[in-house]
Amino acid sequence: MRIDGWLDVLMALRQRGEPAAILTLLEDRGSVPRGAGTKMIVSRDASWLTIGGGNLEFQCIAIAREMLSRGVAIPREEKFALGARAGQCCGGMTRVLFEPWGRPQPQIYVFGAGHVGRALVTLLATLPCRVIWVDSREAQFSPLPPGVECLHSDDPCEVARRAPDDSLFVVMTHHHPLDLALAETLLRRDRVRYLGVIGSQTKRQRFDWLLEGKGISPAKLDAMRCPIGLPDVKGKLPAEIAVAVAGEIIAVYQRGA
Repeated sequence: MRIDGWLDVLMALRQRGEPAAILTLLEDRGSVPRGAGTKMIVSRDASWLTIGGGNLEFQCIAIAREMLSRGVAIPREEKFALGARAGQCCGGMTRVLFEPWGRPQPQIYVFGAGHVGRALVTLLATLPCRVIWVDSREAQFSPLPPGVECLHSDDPCEVARRAPDDSLFVVMTHHHPLDLALAETLLRRDRVRYLGVIGSQTKRQRFDWLLEGKGISPAKLDAMRCPIGLPDVKGKLPAEIAVAVAGEIIAVYQRGA
């Protein structure tokens, strides 16, 4: 990401639907590494710009990430004495304002770039969510709906393992054994916000039997949606299935909000 200023950073984070904290030095007394008005941006996984480095910045990043992890929405102010006890040699004092910025968007992983997967991803791309589209067949992504991130992976299960907590997952690949492997991978995880697997009731019964044999508990299996989608939305066309699945996903993330 090019960094031309803190506003540019915030706009880039907004496009990704990623929340952050804005850190602002409100006051500087004595010897301090940066003056009042200096800003820094901190997300869960990265930081941009600087309020002076050293232990002051280390403490501030920790506070900002703790606020982000708890979903704090109220600004917070902290005072720091920059003496030897704080691991700084400046000897001055500063106050830092921590402002939460942005709301996290639902992060939805769609495994499978067939006709139904494309119809679903095209629909999800119009909603306030971040869509990650996963398939081993790179050519299937073209054309790519605007705003959608594609992951060409020979190991979709590894993508499922590494996805952030509280993501939503839709499994609709071209290969039933891969659907089963993805379902097993995701059911072994904690903090999966939604797991939907495309298929009939017969497929569901077979998957339940196979997954129970792999040690997945009935309580975990109950969390898997298969057949997928709102039951009152009928139809076999890709667009009809996509509407049913998108409706179910919307209900999940609105309930969470």
